[in-house]
Formats: sequence, structure tokens, C-alpha cells
Amino acid sequence: MIGGLILAAGAGTRFGERSKLLAELDGRPLLEYAVAAQCSVTELERVAVVLGASAEEVLERVDFMRAEPVVCERWQEGQALSLRCGIEHLTAAGDISRVIVTLGDQPRVTPELIARFVHEPPGTRAVYGGVPGHPVVLGPVQLRAIGGLRGDQGARELLHGGGTIECGDSSAVRDVDTPEDLEAIRHEARAVL
Repeated sequence: MIGGLILAAGAGTRFGERSKLLAELDGRPLLEYAVAAQCSVTELERVAVVLGASAEEVLERVDFMRAEPVVCERWQEGQALSLRCGIEHLTAAGDISRVIVTLGDQPRVTPELIARFVHEPPGTRAVYGGVPGHPVVLGPVQLRAIGGLRGDQGARELLHGGGTIECGDSSAVRDVDTPEDLEAIRHEARAVL
């Protein structure tokens, strides 16, 4: 079974007082774009979304579609714990052979981009102009090693030596870390129209 995992637990303090995951982009909360993208990939049999900061408000305002929200109570301990929380949720209920990981603050990651990684070998990751990014593919070896990660360390070390797929321009997967980042994405969308 192939699972999808969206990491969306951080506080996003650079964005300001309110949760960036709930900031509106074209009338929808930012996180909903990441959820819709993964839920649209039919090969992903289960999709989990790890929440932490502002979890109650996010649960109330975001349409999770078929994705399963998972609240990581100790999210402040860093991305490693959020990743572990999501992996444990997905693997507890079945035989997951691989997990495709994306981020909740990248609204322009498309289902087509995610689907490119579904049948890639474990350890494969996207690169944009040579810069590592998401999606990433975790397989049995990486899934077992997640328990050893600590702090704000994601799966980067577990992917060392894995394959890469050049995915082009990094603007397609720009993180929304600040209000200016969100405005840049809005501006790009208007320029296309």
C-alpha cells in the first residue's frame, strides 16, 4: 500500500500571529491545496495530514476530503517528531510499502507532480534547479529509521544517496513562510490569467 503524508504541524512564526495554513488563497485555506493535491492521486491509498500548532482551528476550517488529520501533541519538539507521528499513524493500520511526503505550506504542488513519485524507488526526492525539495519517497528502510530522528531534522539524512528527479522552476513549490511569500504566489497566479 502507498500512503501520502502532509507535514503541517509547525507554528509558522515568520508568517505572523495567525496560522499560515488558514491564510486564504483564492478563497480557500492554504493547507487545503496540499490536501486536495494528495487526495487527487488515486495511487495514494491513504493520506494523513500531521497538525500541531493551531490544530483545533485548522480542523474546524479546512476540508480534509479523504485525508486523515493527525494531531501531534508534541509538535514543538520539531519536524522529526511530526514526521514520526504521521508515519506511525499510516503504518499502524496496514502494510504501507512507501510514503510520499509533501508540505502543507506549498499550495502549488500539483497532483501530477506528486504522481511522478508514486512508483519511484525509496529515497527519491524532487530537486528544483538542483535544490532539494518535496515530494520525497520513503520506503521500508527510511520508515524504520524515522524513530531515530530528533529535533527539527526531517528525513534529509535518510535520503542521502537516493535518486533525484529534476522538477524545474522552484516557484512551483515555493513555501509560504511569510505574508510576502503568499502575495508572490497570488501575483504569479494573476500574471497567468
